[in-house]
Amino acid sequence: MQLTPKRWNGVIEHYARFLPVTDATPVISLSEGNTPLIRADNFVAALGGGFELWLKYEGLNPTCSFKDRGMTLAVSKAAERGAKVVICASTGNTSASAAAYAARAKMKCVVLIPEGKIALGKLAQALMYGAVTVSIRGNFDAALRIVRELGETGLVEVVNSINPVRIEGQKTAAFEICDQLGRAPDFHFLPVGNAGNITAYWRGFKEYHAAGLTDRRPRIFGFQAAGAAPIVDGHPITHPCTVASAINIGHPASWAGATNACAESDGFIGKVTDEEILTAYKMIARTDGIFVEPASATPLAGLIRCAREGRIPTGSIVTAIMTGHGLKDPDTAIRTAGAEPFVVDATREAVMQVMGL
Repeated sequence: MQLTPKRWNGVIEHYARFLPVTDATPVISLSEGNTPLIRADNFVAALGGGFELWLKYEGLNPTCSFKDRGMTLAVSKAAERGAKVVICASTGNTSASAAAYAARAKMKCVVLIPEGKIALGKLAQALMYGAVTVSIRGNFDAALRIVRELGETGLVEVVNSINPVRIEGQKTAAFEICDQLGRAPDFHFLPVGNAGNITAYWRGFKEYHAAGLTDRRPRIFGFQAAGAAPIVDGHPITHPCTVASAINIGHPASWAGATNACAESDGFIGKVTDEEILTAYKMIARTDGIFVEPASATPLAGLIRCAREGRIPTGSIVTAIMTGHGLKDPDTAIRTAGAEPFVVDATREAVMQVMGL
C-alpha cells in the first residue's frame, strides 16, 4: 500500500474560510499552527485534582511563539498591498515573528524594542532574521506610539496587533483547541499584555460556535502581572515592571477587546505577582516537562489561585495557552532553576557520588 503524505501548510490554508483572504492574497507561511494540546495531569494532581487541564503549546510554532499565527496573515496582506517595509514595536516575540515572515516575503523589517527590556532569546532571533533592530530609551508603550506615527506616513506597514488582521490570524488557535478536544473547553486561561490574544481567542471561540462547530463557548480567564496590570488596576501604568517581559505593557492596545471578552464570556481578568509567576513557571516544567516563557506561566499562576479558591467546578475541562518556548528567555530560566551543574572529575566514581549511589 502506498501512503499519501498529508502536509500541514499553515493556518491560512487550513482555516481560509474564516479569514479575510482571497485568491489574490499571496500566502507567506512558515507552516505555523497545528501546535500540540498537551494534557497536564501531574500539574493538576499537585493542585488536588478535580479537573482536566490541556496546554496549547504555542512554543512549537516556527519562531517559537503564538505570534506567528497573526504574522502570517499580516505579512501576507501586506504583500497583497505591495508593501516593501513592515514595522513593529515589541517586547520580543512580535519582533522575532515579524522579522522571520518579512525575510520569507523578501521585505525589509524594522523593529523597535525597549532598551534592556527584551529577553535575549528573542533579541537573538530578530537580529538573526536580519531585522533593523532599534532599541529605544523608553518602554513598549513609547515604542508603539512611534510605530503608530510612522504607520501614518504610509511608508511602512504596521504589523502590531493594532493591525486587525493580526487578531484574525491569532484566533485560529481557538479553532485548533476545539478541533483537538472535539469540543470547546469550559474555561480558557491566558496571559494578558497588549491584550490582542485574549481578544483573538474569544473571537475564535465565538465564530466556531456560531458556525455550529461547537456547542458551547468557554469562560475566558485572563491574568496580568501585578507590576503591569493596567486593566485590573483600571488605569494605564507609566512604568510597568514584571519578570514576564512579554506582558510588560502599561497601556494595552486591545484593552476594550479584553474587557469585552471577559464580559461576554462571564469571565475574569485578575493579576498575579512575579513570585507566583515564577513558582508556576518552575512547577509546570518539573511536573509535566513543559518549558515555557515566564508570560506563559502567568495564567498557570492564576489557575493555581482559582483552584485553591474553588472557582473551577469538579469535572471542568480547562485549556491554557503557553504563549512561547522557555528558550526565549534563558537568563530567567537559569536564575529560577535554583541549581547549577555539578563539576566533578571525569570518573565513574565521581559521577556515582553525585548520584548518591
